[in-house]
Amino acid sequence: MLPTPSTSHVDTDRIYEPAEDSFLFLDTLSSAAQISFFKARFGLGRDHDSQNSSPLIVEIGIGSGVILAFVTAHVKTLFGRSDILSLGVDINHYACRASAQTVISACQDTSGADLFLTSLEGDLASALRPGSVDVLIFNPPYVPTSEVPQLVNTATSPAKEDDLNEGMEKALDKNSQMLSLSYAGGIDGMEVTNRLLDQLPSVLNAERGVAYILLCKQNKPAAVAERIQRWGAEWKADVVGWSGKQGGWEKLQVLRISRTRRVLSRSL
Repeated sequence: MLPTPSTSHVDTDRIYEPAEDSFLFLDTLSSAAQISFFKARFGLGRDHDSQNSSPLIVEIGIGSGVILAFVTAHVKTLFGRSDILSLGVDINHYACRASAQTVISACQDTSGADLFLTSLEGDLASALRPGSVDVLIFNPPYVPTSEVPQLVNTATSPAKEDDLNEGMEKALDKNSQMLSLSYAGGIDGMEVTNRLLDQLPSVLNAERGVAYILLCKQNKPAAVAERIQRWGAEWKADVVGWSGKQGGWEKLQVLRISRTRRVLSRSL
């Protein structure tokens, strides 16, 4: 079993704490089936130069950084190569800083030969170059809520002690808003995920891009898979991980979204 990165430095008043959904991602991405998939799709020694270039792994909504840190630190085991690039994106300024520390520390602990770029403050995939992402990971805000919280400026300085009462109230309110952005998904828990799905065809690498997205039961995973398949015959949506719980509405699944290109079919 591959070790889980430490997140003891993460301020859980402001940043989503690793939970069942996070650990489901770790189990899924390190499963024998996914390791075989990664090595077949991204392994060295392929016939096509474009397939041999260093893969870019991006986690959207990186939060504590535990998932990207796990993948980056253990990339040699998962992908059969160590020349990967990894990048995180989050709208939470504090999450960007904490996640960078998580990934860097995890890589030092495993003596990985990988290259972590940074954690960017941004809205979903809007800051990414079209066609640049080889592996996209998204643990979205999936809980059904009446609305999606408004974006807040997380980079502003904290409240000053002069205005202790008012300042503390504002700071607590901001912290609450930042945490709610990590779980509140709006109608059917899908408002944020739907925006990311709209961006996938353009942001994923056309030859080998693949996305892993977590869904809960109330997100209607079967309907999401049908939507992906309507994008065209080359698109596939496969459930590759699940929580195993039979009761309750929060049964979790990891959906793998990929497309088959002729360039891939000749060499797989």
